[in-house]
Amino acid sequence: MLVLLSPAKTLDMSPVDRPATDPRLLDHTRQLAGVLKKKSPADLSELMSISDKLADLNFERFQAFQPAPVGKPALLAFKGDVYQDLEAADFSPQEFTFANQQLRILSGFYGILRPADLMQAYRLEMGTRLTTVRGANLYEFWGDRLTQLLDRDLQEEGSGLMLNLASKEYFRSLDPAGINGRILNIDFREKRKGKYRFITFNAKRARGRMARLITLEGIRTAEPLKELVVNDYVYSDEQSAGDNWTFVKD
Repeated sequence: MLVLLSPAKTLDMSPVDRPATDPRLLDHTRQLAGVLKKKSPADLSELMSISDKLADLNFERFQAFQPAPVGKPALLAFKGDVYQDLEAADFSPQEFTFANQQLRILSGFYGILRPADLMQAYRLEMGTRLTTVRGANLYEFWGDRLTQLLDRDLQEEGSGLMLNLASKEYFRSLDPAGINGRILNIDFREKRKGKYRFITFNAKRARGRMARLITLEGIRTAEPLKELVVNDYVYSDEQSAGDNWTFVKD
């Protein structure tokens, strides 16, 4: 089973002692870096709708970008809501190896990252309307490259199952028709005023917790997921349909 995650804006780039691998789409990342290095802080502020302070920080990051594969393993560099509940820093070597086989992080800058892939500090959301020679946004820049790479990973992994724990913004970078396997979409909803609603912050944390439980328990197939209790969310057959599974909490 391949598990898809979104990246995070919050980063921790302090060094760690873990095995590392090279990002597989680094040539394309270098092209993006070349475009972004030409942007001023004011350009970045407008492009990303961020504050001047954040624009200055990311201007410095893009100027400092190195074309060689350097940095920190991606699963340990991201520190946003998803990754707080994933708690990858305490994985044993065996658990980290399992995570590296099973987890894939979609990225506007790196395309697809495996947990051990080295990444440098960046901010570039997949929905950013960055104009390149390939088009007017990052979806057009990446084209079908992400779908093709994930499909190849899925065939090599052998289960034929892809678990979508990514946000809509990032999953949109893929063409489901190009994935030769089953895609299982997971939704987390909680009861508010008599209705089950999607609460962004809590759903993000639950995505990370589910990825953690999958790693700790070595889950490779779909059915065991129904038995998981994920931050008090439980599988609901009533709220689920086909390959769109919903976990709920009251």
